[in-house]
Amino acid sequence: MVDMSGAEPDRLENFPVTFFAVMMGLLGLALAMAAAEKAAGSAGNVSQFILGTAVAVFAVLAFFYGLKLVRHPGAVLAEWNHPVRIAFFPTISISLLLLGTAMAPQVPATAYVIWSIGVAAQGLLALSVIANWIGHRSFQPLHLSPAWFIPAVGNVLVPLAGVDFGVIELSWLFFSAGLLFWIVLLTLVMNRLIFHEPLPARLMPTLVILIAPPAVAFVAWVRLTGDVDAFARVLLNTGYVFALIVLTQAPRFFRLPFALSWWALTFPLAALSVASFVFAHETGSYGHRMIGFGLVIVLSIAVATLVVRTAQAIRGKQICLPE
Repeated sequence: MVDMSGAEPDRLENFPVTFFAVMMGLLGLALAMAAAEKAAGSAGNVSQFILGTAVAVFAVLAFFYGLKLVRHPGAVLAEWNHPVRIAFFPTISISLLLLGTAMAPQVPATAYVIWSIGVAAQGLLALSVIANWIGHRSFQPLHLSPAWFIPAVGNVLVPLAGVDFGVIELSWLFFSAGLLFWIVLLTLVMNRLIFHEPLPARLMPTLVILIAPPAVAFVAWVRLTGDVDAFARVLLNTGYVFALIVLTQAPRFFRLPFALSWWALTFPLAALSVASFVFAHETGSYGHRMIGFGLVIVLSIAVATLVVRTAQAIRGKQICLPE
C-alpha cells in the first residue's frame, strides 16, 4: 500500500492514525453489502470479497502503525496529544469490533476473539480519551468537531455482535455509555457549529459523522430489545434528519481538496443503510428497504471514489506529510 520502510523513515513518522478511518469505511461497506444481499435474497459473494479486502488492508495498516509505534513513539504520543487526532485512536478498536461483527456469521469462534480484543481496546481507549478531555488540558471550541463522536460510536457498536455472543450485560454497559456521551457531545458539537467559526476544510467531511451515532444506536437497541419500539423509531429517524441536514452542505463538500478525513463519509452511510434494512426486516417496510438499497449504491460509489483518490494521493506522496 505505502512504502514506509527504512528508505523514508520520515514518512513512517508521519503515518497518521486517521488512516484507520479507511477501515471503518471498508468494513461498514462489507456489513451494508451483506445486509443488502440478505434483503435481496442473493449469495454473499460481494460482501465476502469486500471483507477479505478489509482484512488485508487492516493487516497492512496495523503493521505500519505498529512500526511507527516502535520506531517513533514520540510521534505517536504527539498524535495522542493532538486535540483533533486523539479522537481518531478509537478507530482502531472500532475496526476490531466491526471485523468481529462482520466475521461472526462465518467463523464465530475467531470472530469472538477479535471482538473481545476490540471490546477491551474500545473500553480502554474511550476511557483514556474522555479522561484526556476532562483533564488538565485546555481545549478550545475550534478543537471540537464531529470527529469527537468516534469514541461514543465505538461503544454502541458492542451489542451488534455481543448479543449473539451472549455477552448481554456488557453490551448494555457499552450501549449506555455510548448513548450518554452521544447526547453530551451532540450538544457541544452543535454549539460549536452554530456559534463559532466554521470547520476547517480538512474537517468538513466529518459533519457526516453526525449520522452514525443514532443509526448505530438504532441497530444496537433492536438487537438488545428484539423490538422496534417508539424509542427505536426516534433513533432511526434522528439518523435520517441528520442525513438531510448534512445533505444541505453537500455543495460545499465538492469544492474541498481531498484529505483522509473524506473517509469519514463512508461509515455513517453504511450505518444508516444497515439501520434501514433492519427496520425493513422487522416491520416489512418496503420504503425503508428501498432507502437501504439507495444508500448502499451511494456508499459503493463513495468508497470506490475514495479508494482511487487515496491511491492517487499515495502515488503523489501527498499522504504522511507533516502538518
